[in-house]
Amino acid sequence: MNLIIDAGNTLVKMAVYEGKEICSFSSIGSNDFLNQVKKTFKEYPDIKNAIVSSVSSLGEKDVKKLGVYCNVHLLSVSTKVPFVNLYATPKTLGADRIALATAAFYNNRNGNTLVIDAGSCVTYDMVNENGEYLGGAISPGIAMRFKAMHNQTANLPLLEKEEDFNLIGNSTKTSMQSGVLNGICMEIDGVINQYEDRFVDLTVILTGGDAQFLSKRLKNTIFAHSNFLLEGLNYLLEYNKN
Repeated sequence: MNLIIDAGNTLVKMAVYEGKEICSFSSIGSNDFLNQVKKTFKEYPDIKNAIVSSVSSLGEKDVKKLGVYCNVHLLSVSTKVPFVNLYATPKTLGADRIALATAAFYNNRNGNTLVIDAGSCVTYDMVNENGEYLGGAISPGIAMRFKAMHNQTANLPLLEKEEDFNLIGNSTKTSMQSGVLNGICMEIDGVINQYEDRFVDLTVILTGGDAQFLSKRLKNTIFAHSNFLLEGLNYLLEYNKN
């Protein structure tokens, strides 16, 4: 059994895998990390290996304490990857994007795959039919767009996304909702259209915290996969065991 840990900008996601099957999942704050680790190993004592992908404040002490329970692989630039990495600055490639590219490679070995991760940022990652990671793009996520308007102006309020929004806002609040939410949908649809013009039979995977919210509002055909990053980390752990 494998323990998969994705420490993002806001939450730490933990999953237990047996082979390719996910057995459990939890999402916690970093302060609860060690308590959750204890609970997880009590429930799944057969865990032998763990992988940690961290872009947040999950500290080295936490990772070392995890090593008491099992073998730990910390995802880094030295981690072996199954795809050909054509990124111009591979040492700056985020752990989350490495995991997403890995999941894309294994899920569509001989096809073109664009992975869109809609979280704190929206990342676009492209793996082509030759198993080559080409790179992609990074743009602000939904919450970041709302925060930017609030923090960089004198009078705009701090908002969160709402399920219902119109094209034409008739107040400051609804205008901001329209600008952020219609804007991000149009961005994603526009990016997909450009990739489809360049790559034949493109598969588009949408994942991340805002994936379900966005999937119902995009015009393009996409596959929403909430655990795609965790799946990629599990593949990486298996690939690096030896």
